Amino acid sequence: MTSTSPRFGPSGWEFPQWLGVVYPKHLPRGFHPLAFLAQHFDAVEIRSTFLRAPRPEIARLWLAKVSNNRNFAFSAVLHRRFTHERALDPSEATVFKEGLRPLLRAGRFGCLVMQFPWAFRFTAENREYLIELRRAFHEFPLAVEMRHNSWLADEALGTLIDYRLGFVNIDQPEYARAMPPTSMVTSSVAYVRLHGRDPKYWDREFGGTASATGQPPAGGDYLYSTGELDEWKKRIEHVSTYAAKTFVVTANDGGGKSVVNAMQLARMFASDAGRIEMPHTAVA
Repeated sequence: MTSTSPRFGPSGWEFPQWLGVVYPKHLPRGFHPLAFLAQHFDAVEIRSTFLRAPRPEIARLWLAKVSNNRNFAFSAVLHRRFTHERALDPSEATVFKEGLRPLLRAGRFGCLVMQFPWAFRFTAENREYLIELRRAFHEFPLAVEMRHNSWLADEALGTLIDYRLGFVNIDQPEYARAMPPTSMVTSSVAYVRLHGRDPKYWDREFGGTASATGQPPAGGDYLYSTGELDEWKKRIEHVSTYAAKTFVVTANDGGGKSVVNAMQLARMFASDAGRIEMPHTAVA
């Protein structure tokens, strides 16, 4: 594999609370948040796909909004129907894939993330279901986010390697049998996802995923310190050495903190993190 520079970016962009923090308070005519972020990052994770299937015409609009950044690539979170509800309906899978296919055909799609809950432990049954998902979405580069540390077993990691499933290295608050910080590479795609260390994280994990507004589950209201990011810098350097593509996504969207931390990480790697000021609300 030939390693490339990591791509950094936040998870999601459709956050009303980012007005006046990340985005201008009074939006100029023709403003689109994705186009704005593509000026400063080389990746954004599509988080809305966790709750609703994408539509091809919307995907083509997204492509137009990032067209000025030749290095830009999307990743996306697989719908909760397949991961949390474990309902693998072929017709639903087809609709979901068709929605993302314009990104794949344009060479702008980096990875589809299968985000499983803490309750999804490594068992023979769950291993077989994971393989079924891999076959159902075989057209896409895939990575798996596991919250439970049973997936660190040799047999579990061997399954990921055998079926070319990337390992999502996550940062999350401590909890019983929770996945610790790692620097694993099990496919050509390396993926790092920082959730923040908000103590309410596990309340969201066990208390439901969708809000009354129909938005994706809220990320943590937690700003990583420089020291904490330095620890992850070493892990990112390690995984990017062995992967053809590396994505580093910040999911701590509260107060725009994901944008701040993604910028900080990008600058640590001498990437062009843009010229906009960091959100004051997020830093405060």
